[in-house]
Amino acid sequence: MRWHVLLAALLLADARAATTAPSAPPGGVHARYVILKGSIEIAEIDEVYTRNAGHYTLTSTARPLGLLAVFKPGKIFIHSNGIISPQGLKPLQFSYQREGDSQKDSHADFSWEKRQLSLNHDGQHLSLNLPRGTQDRLSAMYQFMFLNLNGQHTLDFPMTNGSKLDHYHYIIAAGSPFNSSAGRFDTLYLDSQAKTGETRSQIWLATARYNLPCKLIITDPDGGKLTQELRSLDIQP
Repeated sequence: MRWHVLLAALLLADARAATTAPSAPPGGVHARYVILKGSIEIAEIDEVYTRNAGHYTLTSTARPLGLLAVFKPGKIFIHSNGIISPQGLKPLQFSYQREGDSQKDSHADFSWEKRQLSLNHDGQHLSLNLPRGTQDRLSAMYQFMFLNLNGQHTLDFPMTNGSKLDHYHYIIAAGSPFNSSAGRFDTLYLDSQAKTGETRSQIWLATARYNLPCKLIITDPDGGKLTQELRSLDIQP
């Protein structure tokens, strides 16, 4: 009889854990990633997330490595800032800049009151309706900190890169553990399940580290593949 009571208690504890909301997101994150083409490191990314009185700031700096640094030495700077709402990150401004190639620069302004998204890229201006929950390409990776994905099988959200607005759909499944110099992480796995002619995105989230991405694979329609892997992680309360 005691064995059945214990088993029931364990099952109840598991059920509660599966439906518990994620712990409060941290006040700061400093993450370093590398980008690999095959087994060759071609770039490193330094990202900083800061929370301050209901607002957030995100910066990402990518620096080329090896031969890429010889032929394309310019750094890439990505910035996002906005409000932290009960639903998570709510971007107000986003920018993308590439050293030595201003034609690649893009900028987005989010007017939530007017429900308008203003995009600027290569001298062109575009104004679009702003869907609820829209993220930019940088805030999207940190919005996972605010989502309770336990028991969820799909995830949908709009995202802009400053030049256009796309809608993303992912399936969610248990992921295999990820090992790196940053540690060993149990993961959730997200897959965009791209159709023919589309770019496929695969994301592994570190479940014990606020669902922060620890690995990403981007596969273009021609089969070219880039892998982004976490190498160091510092989280501040």
